[in-house]
Amino acid sequence: MKAGSNLLNAVSAVALSASMIVTGASVGTLVSVTSAHAAVVRSVQVHGADRVSADTVKANLSIVPGQNFSNADIDESIRRLFSTGYFSDVRISVSGSTLVVTVSENELINQVVFNGNRKIKDDKLRGMVRSQSLGPYSETSIQADIQTIREAYAAIGRSDATVTTQIHSLGNGRVNLAFVINEGDRTKISQINFVGNQAYSNSRLESVIATKESGLFSFLTRNDIYDERKLQADEEALRQFYFNHGYADFRIVSSQATLDESTNEYAITFTVDEGPRYDFGQMNVESTVEGLDAEELQGLVRSRSGGVYRARDVQRTMSEISQSVAAKGYPFARVTPRGNRDIGSGTIAVDYLVDQGERAYVERIEIRGNTRTRDYVIRREFDIGEGDAFNQEMIARAKRRLDALGFFSAVNISTAPGSEPDRVVIIVDVEDQSTGSFGIGAGYETGKGSGFKFEASIEEKNFLGRGQYIRLAAGTGRDSRDYSLSFTEPYFLGYRLAAGFDIFSNSDDSEDFYTVDTRGFTLRVTAPITENLSTSLRYNYTQFKYKSSDPTRLSSPYVDAVNGSPWVRSSVSHVITYDTTDDRILPREGILANFTQEFAGLGGDSNYYKVSGKARYYHLLMDDADVIGSITAGAGHVVGTSGRLKVFDQFTLGGNDIRGFENGGIGPRATSTGDSLGGTTYFTASAEASFPLPFISRDSGFRGAFFADVGTLYGNDVKTVAADMVDGTDLAWRASVGASIIWASPFGPLRFDYAIPVKKESFDEVQRFKFGIATQF
Repeated sequence: MKAGSNLLNAVSAVALSASMIVTGASVGTLVSVTSAHAAVVRSVQVHGADRVSADTVKANLSIVPGQNFSNADIDESIRRLFSTGYFSDVRISVSGSTLVVTVSENELINQVVFNGNRKIKDDKLRGMVRSQSLGPYSETSIQADIQTIREAYAAIGRSDATVTTQIHSLGNGRVNLAFVINEGDRTKISQINFVGNQAYSNSRLESVIATKESGLFSFLTRNDIYDERKLQADEEALRQFYFNHGYADFRIVSSQATLDESTNEYAITFTVDEGPRYDFGQMNVESTVEGLDAEELQGLVRSRSGGVYRARDVQRTMSEISQSVAAKGYPFARVTPRGNRDIGSGTIAVDYLVDQGERAYVERIEIRGNTRTRDYVIRREFDIGEGDAFNQEMIARAKRRLDALGFFSAVNISTAPGSEPDRVVIIVDVEDQSTGSFGIGAGYETGKGSGFKFEASIEEKNFLGRGQYIRLAAGTGRDSRDYSLSFTEPYFLGYRLAAGFDIFSNSDDSEDFYTVDTRGFTLRVTAPITENLSTSLRYNYTQFKYKSSDPTRLSSPYVDAVNGSPWVRSSVSHVITYDTTDDRILPREGILANFTQEFAGLGGDSNYYKVSGKARYYHLLMDDADVIGSITAGAGHVVGTSGRLKVFDQFTLGGNDIRGFENGGIGPRATSTGDSLGGTTYFTASAEASFPLPFISRDSGFRGAFFADVGTLYGNDVKTVAADMVDGTDLAWRASVGASIIWASPFGPLRFDYAIPVKKESFDEVQRFKFGIATQF
């Protein structure tokens, strides 16, 4: 009797409490339960659920028959039911010992369509919105979808796009939903301004940031699209630029983007405070870790006193000391730089303190934000995993690697406490960006085979989100046809080994009395030694097929090739590459060098040992004017290991090695026919200075250059008959000077060279004009 009285009191309290009515798009009535009395019901009844089953409604209640419930349980139940999106109204009441849930169902969406969209296809929009066919019609979701669509258009430079909806009722609680899109005009960037900069001009700073002013080819490059996240990345790029040029106190006061609605154009203004310029002062390494000798670590310091202060030198020093200390068995050791500024002398003394950090372990690595790139592609850039000792420097190194991939527009790594005091959760937030490209190249060469040449290519750097690289290219000219396919798996068998293959085919009809078809493949694997040094092993297979309608017009080495079966070259090669350049596209500082040795004789017709190397040093001659100097040197030698060399085994030099001469235009040559035979030894050197073209916006990508080339190709080990005398077997230097126009076009880097040979031999073949795809190495 007492229990029944308590239940009656609770029910009475529920019945007499004030109802809360929520008005708006969705309306719900909550029956309050006082905190002093907890109600109990024996059953639940559902009214108004036609398309949605009563069991679904009950499953979203936090109230269970036979158990006490409170006002908080009612609130939670209504919240859950509304969050399903199936209901426009929810009411909960108590009738005796029964909980009555009355719902009004949202209409169901029969079909979702998009009208007016041309720049973003239906499939992409359909994947963005919450509203889907056979899903509930929810005004809240539709408003969120409208905002999502507008943000998608803002990301492609159409900030003034508008989105409305049209609803067509089909009866029986079903509707068709149409998003009507007015894409508007493309939003442009009219100007980029810098305020407060004294050391560097506006044009120099514009070359640092990714956002560009709108120009002729902006519709292809898409680098004139305003985006708040992109602006934040530009701020960081400016900081790093100044920090690496001695301005350790640099800060960005503000960055503002102002939209002129009358012209639909943004004006972006960066206000900066450069601060003074510093040089490095004294460099010291101190250690408080027992067993670590600071003197031994001193040699790992990358900077020297008197040099310009560079934040990246400090970072590299921290990285090398951290790696060395960890290798010595101190995984928890921490490297902390302390900078001591001396305003009077304009120097920063840096002390690197190695101490025992907190003993913490990685509990897990959590990847967020990747919609395309797979988790393991991100995870494998970390040298640490779950259960390993936490090391902040390894986290910084992983971030540098992720940034260098080019897969993401933003990478942020943070930490959070784990389940235990000595556990750390690493959180990696990324934002995928487009990694595919379609390129079109064109060139024109004079001399033999003169005429226009065209190339088209498709490239994907993150194939299927697996981090794999694939490129397919085809080219054609008046006398040539080229096809190639390349594929690279950067983590072969789960190791940091870049394995891949190249397949190629070339047909060349440029010579007077013969044509040659070349086809083959290369298998390769590359392993890093350090961050700047790598080694590669390759297997190369090439087949040469010569054809001639009049073999009597050929020199003897080519007669042998034409009259016989296709010639085969099977070889293995080893390459060591050293790269410290600061930019892959337009290096301003650093060294790019390689050394190659090749052995042919694994079957086929070629038997030789060949060694070659090339190095290029870049240095910024005038910082603000962005004048870049470079010096290049190269050499090579080949020797037969079983008999004489074949004509295609010897080195050939041409327009990319010594400008002003044709490909194969210098070196040993048959006197009877003028056929190029190549040579056994070569040396080359070049000096160049490039600069932005005056009176042309730097954002256009045009640069000019002056250069001087020198080189020689000599020696011959190709078998000839007595009638074939050979010129050019002795060392004789050639030299040229000239000027270039370089364009980083949306279709690929293009280069126009005009060279004047100032030293040559009488039998050399000259080519003063050359226009084609530019190469850095």
